[in-house]
Amino acid sequence: MKTTASAIAPDRQTAAAQGISAYFTPDNIEKLTSLMYVHKVKAASYLFWDGDPAEYLYYVKSGRVKLTKMTDNGSKITLYLHHAGDMFGQIDPFQQSVQSFNAEVIEDAEIGIIQQKDLETMLWQHGDLAIEFMKWMGVMHRMTQTKFRDLLLYGKPGALCSLIIRLGNSYGIESEDGIRIDKKITNSEMAEMIGATRESVNRILSDLRRSGAITVDNGSVLIKDLKYLQNVCKCENCPKDICRV
Repeated sequence: MKTTASAIAPDRQTAAAQGISAYFTPDNIEKLTSLMYVHKVKAASYLFWDGDPAEYLYYVKSGRVKLTKMTDNGSKITLYLHHAGDMFGQIDPFQQSVQSFNAEVIEDAEIGIIQQKDLETMLWQHGDLAIEFMKWMGVMHRMTQTKFRDLLLYGKPGALCSLIIRLGNSYGIESEDGIRIDKKITNSEMAEMIGATRESVNRILSDLRRSGAITVDNGSVLIKDLKYLQNVCKCENCPKDICRV
């Protein structure tokens, strides 16, 4: 049975489109933004590297940032694509930690930066903000866990099907034919996001097209059979604020 766009479109707006406003009240977002100083950053720059001291949180005011992880064999895996409204950074209040990923700016961006010491003071002063911050951190950790699960447990076909579902939740637009992903992404970019070769992605996409699960037109993916993709990746029906890129 084919799944129409309406099966996922209503929930898609929860976090993928709203960023941190899905987790923080307007008053607490205002408190966070009051701590930020804004930097303009050019594309192809790095905000931090894996292993750097985690002393800041980063808020994307405009542009896009991808978080990547290098494997032992030197290949790069893209785990997150952050856009305007998202906040990221491996900061742990009241203790020292290090960043777990590289943060590469892929479009000219304005980035709001929050220092750890300023955040800690604000959390001490406002218990409601501290609770919302813990909830946000929990969701971010769960997102990371589910992405590693996809990469490790269900092979490249499962990882790619999961990625397509996540792209649909993040950028999908409802249509009569299914869920059209309103963001062109190359096969090479998809390969980097699941730790595969471009040739492997080409082959899996061809299999998915033959099965009728998707169509690809000029780089734009249309999800026609969501259930099929979910079966391949053993979908656990995670909330849409977790099942996103």
